[in-house]
Amino acid sequence: MTGVIETPEASDKTGAKQIVHDVEDPPLPSSAGSPDIGPIVTEHEQQNLIRGLSQRHVQMIAIAGAIVRGFPNPGTGLFLGLGGSIATGGPLGALLGYLFVGLIVCAIQFALGEVSALLPVTGSFVRHAEILVDPALAFAIGWNIVYGCFISVPSEISAGVVLIQYWTDINAAVWVTILIVVSVVVAISFIGVYGEVEFIFAILKILLVIFVVILGLVIDLGGIPGKPRLGFHYWKDPGPFVEYISTGSWGHFLGFWAVMTNAVYSFAGVESLAMAAAETKNPRHNIPKACKRVFARVTIFYLAAVLIVGMLVSSADDRLSDESGTAAQSPFVIAAGDAGIKAIPSIVNAVCLTSAWSASNQSILAGTRTLYGLALKGHAPQIFLRTTKWGVPYMCVLLQVAFSLLAYMCVSNNALTVFWWFVDLTAAGTLVSWICIALNHIRLLQALKKQGISPDALPWHNRITRYTSWFALIACVVILFTGGFTVFTKGNWYTASFVSSYLDIPLVLCAYGGYKAIRRTKIIPLDVVPLRQALYEAENDPENVPLKKDSLLSKMNILWG
Repeated sequence: MTGVIETPEASDKTGAKQIVHDVEDPPLPSSAGSPDIGPIVTEHEQQNLIRGLSQRHVQMIAIAGAIVRGFPNPGTGLFLGLGGSIATGGPLGALLGYLFVGLIVCAIQFALGEVSALLPVTGSFVRHAEILVDPALAFAIGWNIVYGCFISVPSEISAGVVLIQYWTDINAAVWVTILIVVSVVVAISFIGVYGEVEFIFAILKILLVIFVVILGLVIDLGGIPGKPRLGFHYWKDPGPFVEYISTGSWGHFLGFWAVMTNAVYSFAGVESLAMAAAETKNPRHNIPKACKRVFARVTIFYLAAVLIVGMLVSSADDRLSDESGTAAQSPFVIAAGDAGIKAIPSIVNAVCLTSAWSASNQSILAGTRTLYGLALKGHAPQIFLRTTKWGVPYMCVLLQVAFSLLAYMCVSNNALTVFWWFVDLTAAGTLVSWICIALNHIRLLQALKKQGISPDALPWHNRITRYTSWFALIACVVILFTGGFTVFTKGNWYTASFVSSYLDIPLVLCAYGGYKAIRRTKIIPLDVVPLRQALYEAENDPENVPLKKDSLLSKMNILWG
């Protein structure tokens, strides 16, 4: 029997009504062909993992990840990567590109929040795919994320070494060793330690963003003695758009499209906030709340930064093409140098160094928790289920440590070239993950409709998501297949660019098809998706307690309120 009722007895102490579902049938799915999944949040997760992440941790993990990441410069993201976008698309082209991707991020965050509130499991959208779509998809996406995250760790460490060498010429191997050791210490510590570290580094990055935006406004408006007011001078000369590959309007559009492709990788990381859902306090409320706020804050940071950079530096400035990987390529540093402010390069470089380490820590969290989630469902060896007494999957961390040793390849130029080939293999992983998140949510809504259950029965739901998830899915697929369009234009073929743009697609498809052929899995019928079981578990979750309403001061707080 299906239905939703409200009862006075179901009201909590705050007077808020709780939805109670008519669940006369057993909570476990009973239809033929239903996947044998057991409890949604497994007993192993409940007993061996510890909920040490609060809402402020979850929000800052996602914000920090999005600010620091950026392809092809790991760990640089917002601080160093915007210059290339301005040079490619022009100030307006870059602004529109980041705005469009910001809308996609909004849709992805809402989709992830809705599904995670119902299914707060370790591994997030990988495990969601197991329940809502096909176990073969969970296997393919999961191992793609594990590989991508584990390879990202040595790449972020290598980026950190480059940043350190801005100040010193001590052998790179020394810094690699130090960064690996501190990363492992955080990884093996209680999850709350990781949360606090990320919280502090995120605050530093956010404060730097606010500082450089304010400084940029001062410089632009003529607040530096002896320097003229710039205003929107560079929007007029050389212009709001840049001709990219072609000429005229078509060239302007290609510049915008190239920026949008780059922006996707700059926003990578916002999807990681639910990876440790089983280690998050009250995840059915905290994760949706974080999703609602994170996308807005990240988008505002990026749009403000892109706007300011476009006003400070000409898109024709050759310094934007600097590939040193240090603060020298930052458009904020270029603008500050032109204004005679000499302390900015070291400040930006220092925060970028913390950003590289923060990105490494986040990759460790996402990779180890995804691997743990795969082991829970039999997609990885059971040895990866072993945890410490404080709830850390230490065997997953040890495998990550083995991958971290690849960072020593940065000591040799030839080895470093080979290493970046490994990184290129999963460059499109962000889009693949976003596609999976949107698909999971669409399947959830379709299953609700098929089983006659109102979407309002979900722990958290927004009516607009029935449209935005389709928008995100289509947009991500289009960007994925056109992301490397430059290699198909005359005279611009680069094998490395083609590999980084497209090789991840056949890798995921082969993993999906191979697992499907061996295990003979089927796409889960909508009428047997275990929604009643999931709703039953949500209603009987002792931590599923409505959060206190934010005060006016908290709502105005753009950092962590």
